[in-house]
Amino acid sequence: MLTGPLLIGVFLLSIVLLLVLILKFKLNAFISILITSLVTSVLVGMPIEEIAVTISDGFGSTLAGIGIVTGLGVMLGKFMFESGAIKTISDAILRKFGDENSPSAVAITGFLTGIPVFSDVVYIMMAPVLRMLSKRTKISMVTFACAISVATTCTYALVIPTPAPLVVSETLGLDVGVFFIYALVTAAVATLCGGIIYGKFLNIQDKKNNHFYTFEDIEDEDINNVNDMANGEAAVTVEGPSFIKSISMLLVPIILILLGSFTSFILSEDSAILPFLQFLGDKNVAMLIGVIYSAIVAMPYLKLEVAQIMNDAADQVGLVLLITGSGGAFGKVLQTTGIADYIAESLSGFNIPILVLCFLISQVIRCAQGSTTVALMTTASILTGAIASSSVSPVLCAIAICAGGMGLSLPNDSGFWAISRFFKISVNDTMRGWTIGGFVAGLSALAFVSILSLFQGMLPGLM
Repeated sequence: MLTGPLLIGVFLLSIVLLLVLILKFKLNAFISILITSLVTSVLVGMPIEEIAVTISDGFGSTLAGIGIVTGLGVMLGKFMFESGAIKTISDAILRKFGDENSPSAVAITGFLTGIPVFSDVVYIMMAPVLRMLSKRTKISMVTFACAISVATTCTYALVIPTPAPLVVSETLGLDVGVFFIYALVTAAVATLCGGIIYGKFLNIQDKKNNHFYTFEDIEDEDINNVNDMANGEAAVTVEGPSFIKSISMLLVPIILILLGSFTSFILSEDSAILPFLQFLGDKNVAMLIGVIYSAIVAMPYLKLEVAQIMNDAADQVGLVLLITGSGGAFGKVLQTTGIADYIAESLSGFNIPILVLCFLISQVIRCAQGSTTVALMTTASILTGAIASSSVSPVLCAIAICAGGMGLSLPNDSGFWAISRFFKISVNDTMRGWTIGGFVAGLSALAFVSILSLFQGMLPGLM
């Protein structure tokens, strides 16, 4: 197989090929990544009998680590959506904050609902409400779009059970519970900086420039209904579970995972109850319990049968697993061919701090091909060895990788067009609100984990 700078050349060609297949020929990402993996193996000179085995091993090992959790996570989100729990949570938060602080309420709503359900579902659900809020409150629609999109992307890129951070944690061999708690706090900081503070700056800027969307299709009656809801004067009109029941559907699996991870720091190793708690805290078991609990809580409010909802969720997760598995196959090719090690060794010669290196590589790949998931998986595969040999906690390095996958979303990202379409804002405003807002969030996350790294010797689970 090839060695030295030629490996870098092959890697760059593989990225170009991936871009051409997705952007020029409009091929499905799953097929594009598999073709790229195959071509990369051939160009490097991998023995032909090893190519198919390497790709299959990478695909299978990735899904073995995250497949069950991803499928169960989609089911949990489906139960929350179909029962009205997502709407209950969002309505309660909006009523609590009122008009003036509605962008902050929107960000918190996106942050919470972005954990169990895909971003597009949150956008579809919230877009009509946000357009009416913008017209009623005279707060820029770009501010609302920034708040919801940055918040949901922070949780998508950082918080399990979403596929991207799950793959990163599996690739780096992290304790899921420890990773979850630090990633969650980091996501909150990133949402505050990129979604709320930067969003308020956009509103000031748009008011100064008298730049607003009129949304002429919205009726005055609809605006008054949203006004009543935001000021706590209207009850929830659609029957659904209470706020406590709704939020518990999200919290049950999370609490179990945290219980399994952190009890080892509290109980002695010979404790009789420790193995049982760690069993309950296994990510697969915790998510299964969470789905069963959610089905029971949601059942009185469902219009569809429980089995039908599970089947619909299984249909939705299929393509996600295929793309995620193919990304794992590409990562395996990069590791097996020596490309990952050579890139890591070459970059280490520039004395770039490992956290910055994790962020930069993830950010560059994110910009190049548009997918947060692929960027995170590829970066984790490239830097596994460098992270293991560094003095910085792998947990913090994983968060830095996830932070790099958040910002600078360009028109080659399907999420870019989803935001523009659902919120009915221009391409320029999508770039102002989402592309730059996500980048601010990513930089904030990087700064936060850099600060944490100064105290990693004192913080539990980081070393």
